[in-house]
Amino acid sequence: MSSIRNGMPATELTSVAGVTWLKSRRSGPTGGNCVEVAFLAGGDVALRNSRHPDGPALVFTHSEWEAFLGGAGDGEFGRPDSA
Repeated sequence: MSSIRNGMPATELTSVAGVTWLKSRRSGPTGGNCVEVAFLAGGDVALRNSRHPDGPALVFTHSEWEAFLGGAGDGEFGRPDSA
């Protein structure tokens, strides 16, 4: 599996081979519409599409992940109301 680190040079990619992936309890039983996260050595967090487990994974630093979780928890990423 390849890794993608949000614009970082390829020499700084973090390996996601052999990590344990976690899926939300809110995901359906078939796993068709989910994302999965993995907590990597060194504090980074990987995110992938569960339908493509051999595809790329985005890798975030601990600080980036905490900022995302905080924004999600505050409702910053909800869909805008449709007119």
